[in-house]
Amino acid sequence: MSAVADSAEVPTGTKPFAGFEWLLAGRYLRTRRREGFVSVIAGFSFLGILLGVATLIIVMSVMNGFRKELLEKIVGVNGHIFATPIDRPLDDYDSVSQRLAKIPGVKLAIPLVEGQALASSQSGNNGVLVRGVREADIKAIPFIGGNIRSGTLEGFDAQPGVAIGRRLANALGIQVGDNMTLVSPQGASTPFGTAPRIKAYPVKAIFEIGMTEFDGTFVYMPLAEAQAYFNRDGDVNVIEIFVDDPDRTQGVRDAIEADAPRPLVLSDWRQRNRSFFNALEVERNVMFIILTLIVLVAALNIVSGLIMLVKDKTEDIAIMRTMGATSGTVLRVFLMTGAAIGFVGTLGGLVLGVVFAKNIKSIMAALNWLTGANLWDPTVRFLSDIPSVIDWREVVSVVVMALTLSLLATLYPAWKAARLDPVQALRMG
Repeated sequence: MSAVADSAEVPTGTKPFAGFEWLLAGRYLRTRRREGFVSVIAGFSFLGILLGVATLIIVMSVMNGFRKELLEKIVGVNGHIFATPIDRPLDDYDSVSQRLAKIPGVKLAIPLVEGQALASSQSGNNGVLVRGVREADIKAIPFIGGNIRSGTLEGFDAQPGVAIGRRLANALGIQVGDNMTLVSPQGASTPFGTAPRIKAYPVKAIFEIGMTEFDGTFVYMPLAEAQAYFNRDGDVNVIEIFVDDPDRTQGVRDAIEADAPRPLVLSDWRQRNRSFFNALEVERNVMFIILTLIVLVAALNIVSGLIMLVKDKTEDIAIMRTMGATSGTVLRVFLMTGAAIGFVGTLGGLVLGVVFAKNIKSIMAALNWLTGANLWDPTVRFLSDIPSVIDWREVVSVVVMALTLSLLATLYPAWKAARLDPVQALRMG
């Protein structure tokens, strides 16, 4: 009579994932004291998946932030397409730039004189890149005209003067109104050779782009003054073209080649920075693969933990099978037990990673305060602040990958549990 009652307690032919199966899976996750080692393995599996998912989200967000910030600053200051002359100097730069600016998709066309020089003051010296531009053009450059920290660009063309980056100003120990001496090897020709050109310029404005390389090397001066300083006889080196969409420069290049008033050699920002951005992309992909191994190792811990749990629950499995539980029921119970570890770990990693990535600047500031050290040195890492941009498509792919690995890790132990023969299992128990 009692055997009949016991068999009625475990319904045969229950629906998949019924409440009875969830109840058993939950009990197996809460192991008793004598099964503590299994619980430790499950805990490490949970922590491994949580930390792996969180680390993947954080690192991918920082890498995306690096690419976005560097791309915006590099192409925001240097232009998107560069037009240089073929047959003769660009002495008609004014008319050519006006013609190029009218082409659909072109936002700005800037005639530019470039040259290297040595900037010096009483406090030190530094190699710089001098760029000669017109007042209207320097005001229109997004990361220059909108990031003036002191001084002004008003009357930039009226008299000789320069605009420099904040990091260069700090290195030379100068402020707005102080003089900065520029030394160029491209000076006047004499019977004894070419004499270096040395001239002092007052600092009229200090800007801050946020990229250490630019803030420490760029010096802007009026176009006419740069032509005189670098012995340019009324011409320019290049015309920099800013387009509406930097990611779609090819169509604009084709339009420029078809409508240019004279033969020009065209190149774009992808060609000039190809190796740099390729290196970033390779590093990003390698980091994704390496960090995915953390999740894979955690998933393998689920396999070992479940195998030990199956071995420990051999007698329970035999009793369930004897009372009418099907092999599918046993398989689903252990499948849910292992998948629960992966699901909760992935969910915890998702929350931790997103919160960390969204507040990474505040966390870095707190770590700097606690350690008393500057953990983010802008001179080494190019950017003034650590960037972070969450790409939700990548976040979804990370979550799906972690859940898939966790689910696959449970298949073999659950299959082994479902294949146990009740008679042999009772003998083993």
